Amino acid sequence: MRSITIFKLAKDLDLEVLAGHEGLSNRVSAEMVDRPGIELAGFLGHYMNERIHLIGTKESSFLSLFDDEVKYQRVEAILALNPPAIVFSLNAQVPDYFIELANTHKVPLLKSQTRTVPLYARIYSYLHSNLAPRQSVHGVLVDINGVGTLITGKSGIGKSETALELIKRGHILVSDDRVDIHEANPGVVIGSAPKILERFMEIRGIGIVDVVTMFGAGAFRENKKIRLVVEIEHWKKEKAYDRLGLSSETIRYFNTDIPKVTIPILPGRNTATLVESAAMNSKLKHMGHNAAEELTNAVAQMAARVQLGDEDID
Repeated sequence: MRSITIFKLAKDLDLEVLAGHEGLSNRVSAEMVDRPGIELAGFLGHYMNERIHLIGTKESSFLSLFDDEVKYQRVEAILALNPPAIVFSLNAQVPDYFIELANTHKVPLLKSQTRTVPLYARIYSYLHSNLAPRQSVHGVLVDINGVGTLITGKSGIGKSETALELIKRGHILVSDDRVDIHEANPGVVIGSAPKILERFMEIRGIGIVDVVTMFGAGAFRENKKIRLVVEIEHWKKEKAYDRLGLSSETIRYFNTDIPKVTIPILPGRNTATLVESAAMNSKLKHMGHNAAEELTNAVAQMAARVQLGDEDID
């Protein structure tokens, strides 16, 4: 199960650490965020101590209804169960006894400059993105005019060389050789580069290339939604390739099916141009323009008119 430290979460979300510094190494593996209500009322029967707790103005106002001894007891009962961290939103006041108990139980107490509802969404989105299952794919991910295109194929077939030509044309590199992917939401698969490989490409015969140094900062982006998979392969004489584009092939990553096209490579074929065309054609299909269907429909209509004697064929 994936997990991240509270120290990293606090740093990435710009949260101030008010207390419980000794617990910053705590790890969180649950993506859900809890807003304790019945727990503050004294009921801990279904308490989720693996979740981060968010204290907003409602929770803070609810606690203020009780006398000091009850407040202390109920907060201590929660912190004694060692949740990963407690986060206070912008307008929620942080009482002194919260700081004292957080230090005692080594539970990080964090403060945000964001209001409760957007803070909840921000923390959940961050945890979901970082804790989602991941897998690595051998290939190159390029942003071609807004279409995240994952280029796959056997080693040595020319994936990186194709991507380099695409970058030279103004398209954007996301990752070369290894693409780490995760499902951000149902139907949305995001690809990114491992930190150590960001900006770099390996070109056989040349070596390691830094695309930012060569082409500028606009030649690289950190991640991109994958909308098309292009597999390039050597031409197979015995294989029947789709010539019209009417058939639709997909590949599944996690629970998401992504459109896929297979491009055969022959001497004289410009692979970069073919991949670029495949991406743009995919974008047009997404916008509702399918060239193959339009052509076949036009041919069918003409054939029907000829059959009725309304039109001659040249």
